[in-house]
Amino acid sequence: MLTSLGTQAQIDARPVPAEPRSSGLPAHWRQGVFMEVFVRGYQDSDGDGIGDLRGLTRRLDHLQKLGISGLWLMPVTASSDHDHGYATTDYRNIEPQYGTLADFDELIREAHKRGIGIVMDYVINHASWQFPPFQQAVADRSSPWRSWFVWNTHPGPGWDIWGKYPWYDAAAKPWDWTGEWKDLPPIQPGSPDIFFGTFGPHMPDFNLRNPDVVRYHEDSLRFWLNRGLDGYRLDAVPHLIENNARDWNDQPESRVLTKRFQDLIKSYPGRYVVCEATAEPIAYGEPGLCGGAFAFNLNYDIVKAAKGDAEALQRVAAYYRSMSPTMATFLHNHDIFTGQRLWDQLHGDEARYRLAAASYLLLPGTPFVYYGEEIGLAGIDGKDAQDDAPLRAPMSWTPSNRGPDGFTTSAKPFRPLSLNRSRHNAQTQARDTGSLFNFYRELIALRRASPALTLGRYEADRVDGQVWTFRRVHGRERVLVAINHGDTPATIDLPAAERTLYPKNAAAPRARATLPPLSLRVYRLEPR
Repeated sequence: MLTSLGTQAQIDARPVPAEPRSSGLPAHWRQGVFMEVFVRGYQDSDGDGIGDLRGLTRRLDHLQKLGISGLWLMPVTASSDHDHGYATTDYRNIEPQYGTLADFDELIREAHKRGIGIVMDYVINHASWQFPPFQQAVADRSSPWRSWFVWNTHPGPGWDIWGKYPWYDAAAKPWDWTGEWKDLPPIQPGSPDIFFGTFGPHMPDFNLRNPDVVRYHEDSLRFWLNRGLDGYRLDAVPHLIENNARDWNDQPESRVLTKRFQDLIKSYPGRYVVCEATAEPIAYGEPGLCGGAFAFNLNYDIVKAAKGDAEALQRVAAYYRSMSPTMATFLHNHDIFTGQRLWDQLHGDEARYRLAAASYLLLPGTPFVYYGEEIGLAGIDGKDAQDDAPLRAPMSWTPSNRGPDGFTTSAKPFRPLSLNRSRHNAQTQARDTGSLFNFYRELIALRRASPALTLGRYEADRVDGQVWTFRRVHGRERVLVAINHGDTPATIDLPAAERTLYPKNAAAPRARATLPPLSLRVYRLEPR
């Protein structure tokens, strides 16, 4: 039934029975290369200056040409900020600026026709302060929705989450404050309206000790899976349960809940789950917990290694010696704490850009390309360094990026356009055989064509100075990857090389090979 909130809006809290069925995607789509897409910044289809689901559907051919196997959609459910997206107001409906449920269904159908799976962000830990149950809980202390959130009249001292005190008094309407959180007035102990917000007063935490809340999320997960969704990126799972001011991060109860949600999702055949767990990503990447997790910290080292940091290169080489092959690798994402756009981090040095890309596209795990990374999209200027906005510029499709072939026909896109769009746009890059786009396309095709690069073990890694070599092995197939991060040529031994896979049309390998400065070589070795 639709659950009424009196004078408030309604939410759909009906039970959703499971309807598991196969998506028909290729067997190893989950081991392919994914792209993280910010729908608002990808393609505007209706001229309002805001990207939408129909626009993304229109660009599926570009993604198929690149070789993408899966898409991670940043939040597309209705939110109170309409941009960041993680302040959810309706867990079973599409953000109106992005379109409708019918548009979502069409995206799923068209993606599946091209062999592309779709996973989307699901925000379990918290909702928006505008989420109708929270509004009702604030308005009426006797409301049954009150138990859906975390309240404490005397939370006590010692709480510090990323430099902030995470308790707020709803009576003071702290979400209306425009100043920094540190400028909020202190709470008054004893107030019955003190609530918990890991990420601030505008996103109150759910009480996930309440079975009704867990069931609501489980039903909402099934709601999208039943529509054909191929999986989820589960947001902020180490923060589901906080026990006290000391024991608030990655509690055992949070892991139990994460496993429960993972099991539900994977009860649908062929589905994929990846978790955001910044503190302990390796633990969450294990099959017995989440089954996939973003490899935070590895991203920093890959970029440092591309810049010539020898110690970082050693750490990158060592990462997969004992690591689960289910880790999700990336260079940066939508959060500023993971770094600026790769183009900006490397100051436009395309040679080093390619080394960073090759490192994670040819390692085990599931690589996640951030939209625009494949064309060298730069961030936008004029924003505070702590703001995520520079990472979320509109995708550059043409040199002007306006008009029927650009991002929008609007005179004013929702955010300024990237400053390097004249050359680093999809149209220009696709036409240039030596472009970043075609480099990404060739490496992704190489990965897809090789069982060893898609599914193989990581072994025989070695770092000599600035040269990193490693093997990927699956069955009888063996592939050797060699990356020279140095500014001078280097020589490596190739006693068992059968042929050169990259670059194309390269001469047949000999017993020894010279690697040019800042270069990549990939060889097929003789079968075992």
